[in-house]
Amino acid sequence: MNRVLLGVRGMERPEQVEKVRKALEQLEGVEGVQPAEVGQLEVVYDPHRLTVMDLIRAVREQGFLAGML
Repeated sequence: MNRVLLGVRGMERPEQVEKVRKALEQLEGVEGVQPAEVGQLEVVYDPHRLTVMDLIRAVREQGFLAGML
């Protein structure tokens, strides 16, 4: 399992964090998602199933810009 810290622009309210967290957790290969600081999520994922770009794409599909920190 790998860990990555994603910065998510515009994700500030609890309902926004929850929306993005749920979207990431639905991806096959994501083991867990935890909020870090405001606008950041720590994602534990299987690198054999997903890439960081897959995670970023899932965040973008929720209407937010994201990048690896």
